[in-house]
Amino acid sequence: MSPRLAIPVLIAVFCASAQAADEIGKDTASPETPEQEIGVLETSREQVRGFSVWLGETVNDWFGNRPFEDGGRVTHGRLGLRTLWRQDDGFDTNVRFRARFDLPNLKDRAYVFVGRQNERELVSDQSEAFTREQLLLEEQRREDQTGFAGLGVGLRENIDFRVGVRGGLKFFTQARYRKQWELSAQDRIEFRETIFWTNRDRFGSTTAFDYEHAFTPVLSLHWQNAATITEKTDDFAWGSSLGLFRRFGDDRMLSGEMIATGETGAKENVDEYGVRMKWVQPVYRDWLIGEFIVGHYWPQREERERERSWAVGLNLEMRF
Repeated sequence: MSPRLAIPVLIAVFCASAQAADEIGKDTASPETPEQEIGVLETSREQVRGFSVWLGETVNDWFGNRPFEDGGRVTHGRLGLRTLWRQDDGFDTNVRFRARFDLPNLKDRAYVFVGRQNERELVSDQSEAFTREQLLLEEQRREDQTGFAGLGVGLRENIDFRVGVRGGLKFFTQARYRKQWELSAQDRIEFRETIFWTNRDRFGSTTAFDYEHAFTPVLSLHWQNAATITEKTDDFAWGSSLGLFRRFGDDRMLSGEMIATGETGAKENVDEYGVRMKWVQPVYRDWLIGEFIVGHYWPQREERERERSWAVGLNLEMRF
């Protein structure tokens, strides 16, 4: 398939898939999960949640005598298992974890965050659309997955400052700004700027700009862009995607996108381009979410001609 044919094929497949998914959502019910499997899922979530609450209580006690039960919360808790296969790379799996803790003894806008994810994406505050798991790329090195912990403070409504430590006791800091504007009832833009510092990269920044146009309450067009630069690179690593997103109720969505990534100053400014389709839906209740992604890409590898590569990803995310 040539890149010129990718656009009409993407639109045709998207429309057909959307119609099929709509019928499935209306006419069929999810099969019942065996009681034993339900018990394992419930127990696993309770254990993860219990550990997170214990961690929140422990850290909260470091800062004072006010008990965690007095306004403490664990929010944005996510435990994800990611599996992918890519024609030019093979299989890859990884586990990601993150949670935010609002602690009574820190008061006001301060919070603690912990987790495990790709180190470069953590530090640069990369947009989700351009993370390696969403691009269906394997980790370049296993050690790129790192644990982290840190303290954040909301300075204003749209600004927060974070300082943290990641694997190997390596420190990083971030100053983050985020703002949304409603241009009309159908149009919205969002701007995000993150300035960060690490021992390796020194100062750097990630700029993200997203535009959304709603054709209907359930169908919208998204144009997403992000660029990252550091003192060490002097060039921008960038990504851009354009796609249609169709919702079928809570946490149930079908999307089709054209996407490109690259780096300015490189011999090939466009490192890879392609198309991807994604289906997201709850697997069990509203806290176990399944995600299926299929993509067809044209990557540039060293001095060889641009190749073609199919990729498939299957992700499970537990919210707690």
